[in-house]
Amino acid sequence: MNEGSRLAQPADDRRPDAPAASQPAPSGEPVADPLVESFLQHLAHERGASPHTCRNYRHALETFARWCRSEQGQPPNWPRLERDDFRSFLRYLARQNLGRITIRLTFSALRSFYRFLARRGHVAASPVHDLHLPQPPRRLPRHLSVEQLLQLLRAPLQALETAGRDEPSVARRGRPPLREAFYRDYAILETLYSCGLRISELCQLRAGDLHWQEALVRVRGKGRKERLVPIGRPALEAIRTYWSLLPQPPAPDHPVFQSHSPRAGRPSAKRKPGDGSPQPITPGLLQRRLKQYLVRAGLDPDITPHQLRHSYATHLLEAGADLRSVQELLGHAHLVTTQVYTHVTTERLKRVYDAAHPRA
Repeated sequence: MNEGSRLAQPADDRRPDAPAASQPAPSGEPVADPLVESFLQHLAHERGASPHTCRNYRHALETFARWCRSEQGQPPNWPRLERDDFRSFLRYLARQNLGRITIRLTFSALRSFYRFLARRGHVAASPVHDLHLPQPPRRLPRHLSVEQLLQLLRAPLQALETAGRDEPSVARRGRPPLREAFYRDYAILETLYSCGLRISELCQLRAGDLHWQEALVRVRGKGRKERLVPIGRPALEAIRTYWSLLPQPPAPDHPVFQSHSPRAGRPSAKRKPGDGSPQPITPGLLQRRLKQYLVRAGLDPDITPHQLRHSYATHLLEAGADLRSVQELLGHAHLVTTQVYTHVTTERLKRVYDAAHPRA
């Protein structure tokens, strides 16, 4: 049987217990695939995946469904697909000149989807298991030096001092810079570097997650996994100073870092009418503010918040922390994820050896 004929089998040839695949609506637009929608609901509500992950997985599954409709003339009948179908899809992606990482992420979504189908009894085995995928390029995590990080940490308060001169248009519009926003940003940078948090973890921190006496933070990571992370005194002092500028201290269920943009007070679909609770800073706003501070500090504006996390891990290992402890602090499920940082520290040791050893 060739690659085209497997997907083109009539609907009556399905397994009796297999749900019907989505069929085109009268308008010609495909209706939602019930299996895919069920999987995405499971991903968001049971596994606690981030909206970013759910969006990427939906895009990957919809890309495969479009390929099926284009190549085979019908939407995917997931229980009847075979390994050769996904080999053909892999060749299609390669012809689109997509990056190896993008291709691997697409098949990661498909593998997760088929694990879900297997657990629900829709398939006996996954046809995408052990497919040979292109290997990702080996790239060492980029990190900042300690001195570069100190430059970055100073940038928000330096920006506050010169805000009126640097942004005269703001003053002309009658909107003086909010002091609390700059002190918030300073506290954010201190916390990111002190705790090595992901940007999503930082944005969802609540005031009740801070354990001041023990100098610990409760962090909600991927898959709703929680961990306790030490937080340094400079970060705690920065948060305390920021909170002192707010109209009132945050309640335990309020965000540690609030959005102070004019839009923050507008009602939203997620907020009940009359609910005036402060809203957390968003990842997008945080990234835009970081870019401004990187420019002010004379650093590459393309540096991301995640590279501050890389810096945290690298500096810990260079100072003698063991790999297993760094794994726990970062919230990595597998040690192999953390081991990438050993390459960074090994490269540094090689440079030190080459520079210092007389017989190098």
